[in-house]
Amino acid sequence: MSAPIPTRIHYHQRARELELGYADGTSYRLPAELLRVYSPSAEVRGHGPDTAVLQVGKKDVGLKNITQAGRYALKLHFDDGHDSGLYSWDYLYEMARHQSGWWADYLRRLEEAGATREPSSITIKQL
Repeated sequence: MSAPIPTRIHYHQRARELELGYADGTSYRLPAELLRVYSPSAEVRGHGPDTAVLQVGKKDVGLKNITQAGRYALKLHFDDGHDSGLYSWDYLYEMARHQSGWWADYLRRLEEAGATREPSSITIKQL
């Protein structure tokens, strides 16, 4: 797949959403939680489908920083300390176009595991 490259990238801090705008006028807003639980990192995805780690308690996660990785990806730095994995333009576009299905799948897996989106402890964020 050769996804378009965003012409505009903006993080909406209050909503905790990453907005990607494209030359054709389309834009998508991806929740930080969705980006975090579907991180392309080995820490989350494992080294194969059987080794993926279900991410729980990420409801309030946000982004601390966004950096570009070459001409092909973004590196997202989450406020829970996670910052491994590169989000290629193809991966972000695929996520944006199918986010409702990905979200439903995530909620289903949480329910099957008896887990929750709610953090298990109080999170203190420094401003």
